[in-house]
Amino acid sequence: MSKITGAQAFVKCLQEEGVDTIFGFPGGVIIDLYDELANSSIKNLLVRHEQGAVHAADGYARASGKTGVALLTSGPGATNGVTGIATAYMDSIPVVVFTGQVPRALIGNDAFQEVDIVGITRPCTKHNYLVSNTEDLVPTIREAFYLAASGRPGPVLVDLPKDIIGALVDFPEREEIRMRTYQPHVEPHPGQIAKACQAIVEAERPVLYVGGGVILSNSSDELTELAEKTQIPVTMTLMGLGGFPGTNPLSMGMLGMHGSYASNMMVAKSDLLIAVGARFDDRITGRLDKFAPDAKIIHIDIDPTSISKNVVVDIPIVADCKHALTAMNAWFNHQKECDMSTLAEKYQPWRNQVNEWNEKHPLAYTDEGEIIKPQYVIETINRLTKGDAIISTEVGQNQMWAAQFYKFNKPRHLLSSGGLGTMGFGLPAAIGAKMAFPDATVIDVAGDGSIQMNIQELATAKQYNTPVKIAILNNNYLGMVRQWQELFYDKRYAGTPMEVTPDFVELAKAYGAVGLRAKTKSEVEPVIKEALAINDKVVIMDFAIKREECVFPMVPAGGATTEMLLV
Repeated sequence: MSKITGAQAFVKCLQEEGVDTIFGFPGGVIIDLYDELANSSIKNLLVRHEQGAVHAADGYARASGKTGVALLTSGPGATNGVTGIATAYMDSIPVVVFTGQVPRALIGNDAFQEVDIVGITRPCTKHNYLVSNTEDLVPTIREAFYLAASGRPGPVLVDLPKDIIGALVDFPEREEIRMRTYQPHVEPHPGQIAKACQAIVEAERPVLYVGGGVILSNSSDELTELAEKTQIPVTMTLMGLGGFPGTNPLSMGMLGMHGSYASNMMVAKSDLLIAVGARFDDRITGRLDKFAPDAKIIHIDIDPTSISKNVVVDIPIVADCKHALTAMNAWFNHQKECDMSTLAEKYQPWRNQVNEWNEKHPLAYTDEGEIIKPQYVIETINRLTKGDAIISTEVGQNQMWAAQFYKFNKPRHLLSSGGLGTMGFGLPAAIGAKMAFPDATVIDVAGDGSIQMNIQELATAKQYNTPVKIAILNNNYLGMVRQWQELFYDKRYAGTPMEVTPDFVELAKAYGAVGLRAKTKSEVEPVIKEALAINDKVVIMDFAIKREECVFPMVPAGGATTEMLLV
């Protein structure tokens, strides 16, 4: 077997995995990798900050369903990427992050740009490796891709010492990866499937509670089949939006802290909660003892450690969501004694109640003439794009308004930092999505505070002709924290007024982008139309929204989900 350099083996491994795009920032210890990448067909995007590299790889993965790849140098290059890694970890996104490391002989000697990135990222990666032998290089990279994408997906980090990158290594034939201590349980237990389906048949007030696992497992069609077959109303987490069509009459939108009135009420009053790929996080449950107090709970999740972690589960199903939902649909299809029309008719009073809640308290806002309301901006983007754009978001009020007022009918069309809530995620994630789908309309919905977290990535978008659009809901505040200060701190706006912000129109020009601004409601639609018509340049839309607009409904922290503040 002829030997090749570690750098050559690295590139061959990426090609073997079908990687077409990576995001990174070079440095001394990985200069050989960059030199070798220049000889390959893999697109290598130079970002302007390592956090942006990992978010862009994350956005690429969320939009495409493929594994995203980031390449960072050692020391500060690696630590700058930690926020991106933690973001991907919290939302179970498949990303492989390669970091450079000082030569093995210098590890532990406080060498220049040395850091223990394996130790630092241990709590926020699915797994991480320091490659310490040349013969381990290729098997480790292959294993990293396998781990990132299988079972419950997540980020995997591979730390590459400089001397291994430059050493001569073997490139063994690819074999099926088997790991004695890692065997994801994909297929559901037939007995548990039967128990779950029987519970549905016996229920009077069932609810489907859908999380991001449905999107990650590509099981939206199976979920939609089950919901429509049984006529059970559906609510989604932020990460689950798009997993079920937002315009379907059974959809009640998002639940939890900023969920719809109907969603929170129906969960509270349900007698059967069918959680699919969701993890019962605190923004969803609110006060735990008041969450679905009368409901039997079915939980489908591929990660057994998620079962009964926050809420006691009655019928656990450890399996890939797609396999479990397929089995449930098959169960109903083969039960001659279970007539689906009878089941749907049985739930009619329950659906009537849910629809009454929805009609009584729909998502709403107060129109104030020519003052721009952020909800109106999102509604207009939704109307003009026909709900077909890929929407990334930053974090805060902008994120919640996008989640509430854009109707996501397809999976992988909302890219948002759900678990970690990372400001600065949206722009680089949009760049990653645009790289995956160059012909798609990709819009980052941002606030004037969050966009400044990674605004330098405008240069990346410009350099690689990645014409994303950015809609800034500009209120000169850190809006969500200000909202909490208004509601719970007697309007003491400590640290939240953004007294100095850039002129975003002029800033756009400085980066070679197009800058547009709307100061009145009547200017909103023309600005969005103009932006959508520009396909060859990055566009920033700056909307001067009402400064003290709040996101409603809102469940106060620690409250029950039925204790919503409404418009």
